[in-house]
Amino acid sequence: MKNALNQFRFMGLVEGGSLLLLLFIAMPLKYFFDMPEVVSVVGALHGGLFTVYVLMTIYATFAVKWPYRFTFAAIAVAFIPFGNFVLDKRLENWQRLKTA
Repeated sequence: MKNALNQFRFMGLVEGGSLLLLLFIAMPLKYFFDMPEVVSVVGALHGGLFTVYVLMTIYATFAVKWPYRFTFAAIAVAFIPFGNFVLDKRLENWQRLKTA
């Protein structure tokens, strides 16, 4: 269980970081500096990472035996900037309580 949770947390941080990169670096470069190719590259990378994140969410749901409402919430926070980082902090606290 711990390994699946750690893998999920890591993927969440990577996917959350790619969203921030897309929103706060690639998009301003596109609209303020006329560099649309940056969004194409970072957007494709983020899309791939999001797909892996959803698959990891499904895997963690069965490995950790989460309720399905947590699965939907974990996917929903991926659409919110910094959402995965907040989720990671909560999972870290939950993991600490489970092992104590």
